[in-house]
Amino acid sequence: MRKKEIIGTFEKLGVFLGQFSNLPGRNLTVMPWLEELNKEFFQPMDVLVQNVYIHNPWFTGENVRYALKVAATWLRAESLVNWLSCYDNRPERVKEKTIAVVMAGNIPMVGFHDMLCVLVSGHRLLAKLSAKDDQLLKLISEIISAINGELGGKIVFEEGRLKDFDAVIATGSDNTARYFEYYFSKYPNIIRKNRSSAAIIDGLETKEDLERLADDVFRYFGLGCRSVSKLYVPADYDFSFLIEAFSKYSHIANHNQWANNYEYQRAVHLIDRIPHLDTGFLLIKESSNLSSPISVLHYENYDRPESVIDPDLTESDRIQCITARRPVDGKIIEFGKAQEPGLGDYADNIDTFEFLLNL
Repeated sequence: MRKKEIIGTFEKLGVFLGQFSNLPGRNLTVMPWLEELNKEFFQPMDVLVQNVYIHNPWFTGENVRYALKVAATWLRAESLVNWLSCYDNRPERVKEKTIAVVMAGNIPMVGFHDMLCVLVSGHRLLAKLSAKDDQLLKLISEIISAINGELGGKIVFEEGRLKDFDAVIATGSDNTARYFEYYFSKYPNIIRKNRSSAAIIDGLETKEDLERLADDVFRYFGLGCRSVSKLYVPADYDFSFLIEAFSKYSHIANHNQWANNYEYQRAVHLIDRIPHLDTGFLLIKESSNLSSPISVLHYENYDRPESVIDPDLTESDRIQCITARRPVDGKIIEFGKAQEPGLGDYADNIDTFEFLLNL
């Protein structure tokens, strides 16, 4: 199957998904193929978006719609063409192989990017879904099959032991990565581990800046590798302005799982007399640790901004991304963009598509 045909399939998928993500777009009523697709899949997708939280309480309708928005943005024709233009010197066709992909389930549809890379590169997908996210991608694969039966036939979901594959992409924790590295050592592989994200505050932020930072902290309940779990702040930074801006997400206290984590962490900090700031829904404490528990945000002071923007931080294998008021090309992105990666923003900064093309 030619790449142009595959791209056309995903572009149609993006138009369909965009209906559930409040994306501004084109006049959908003039697309007969979409009307046919909607007859079969609009209601099942709509029901799943609203009810998947019953299976996984972290997958609220708001967060699922946001994940669909990101995917629909990726699947616009211009996004796909720009992404693939970086690989123009590569052959149109590759020798088709079966790629086993062990997917995470920390945020909705987190494995979709790997699915896209495998199929666009011309390979077959053998996917092992996380029990936490085993519904959305199955429905999306059915939609792909309805648009392009040949491409849909290249997607297989395996619930048991993975076998008969040529290469592996596996995402998990530091602990599971050790198992993956042992089990998949004889195959070409990408093994992903824990990563976290951070933000740099310079003290000149407006309320709007800090509200965008709140998106980076609270989106997906902070469960993504691109979720900001640590702040770097000037010495003697006054947190009152930040806490006021973060009240945008005060409703998160109504989420049962978040509230349970918050109450537990609050009790631990009070009993152990750990210094912290309490917003009523988030604890903010000083720590050298990059990652933080759910409902806790770490911070660390710095004396000079340039001491933060150095290779030890920006090139750390523990960092996925860094946000700030003023972006730095190739190193730091602006507040509010952490959960809006582009197609070329690969997990663990390993070029998945290049890996697949080289098999």
